Amino acid sequence: MEGPIRLFTVIALVSLPTVMYGGYALMGVLREKKLTEHQRGMFRAGHAHAGVLLVLALVTLQILGQTGLPDAGRWIVCFLLLFGVLAQSGGFFLHLAPGKGKLGGRVTSAGAVLLGAAILTTAYGVAFP
Repeated sequence: MEGPIRLFTVIALVSLPTVMYGGYALMGVLREKKLTEHQRGMFRAGHAHAGVLLVLALVTLQILGQTGLPDAGRWIVCFLLLFGVLAQSGGFFLHLAPGKGKLGGRVTSAGAVLLGAAILTTAYGVAFP
């Protein structure tokens, strides 16, 4: 493992404990009952998406290392994964702020597009080594 794959694997692994702490924080927020039902749902969704998508990113990075994509392609996939995970899960957290629901939806959708592009590019690298 080298180059962008090593760097982004480290970033994803270091990010996982922050998601784990987010689960702990979520429990505290739920106990205090300071959020509306909608806000609690968005907090849960953002937290859950962050964890699952980080694991997806780790799997994709391992597959990416086995592709025939050039270094530039690998860097692009790594950045797509990073920004996709941040946008997809972060959009849910934007829903926590009053009046930011539309923006949160757009950010979440943009994250989905970025992640889709990363996965499809990786699939291309697997199919055509």
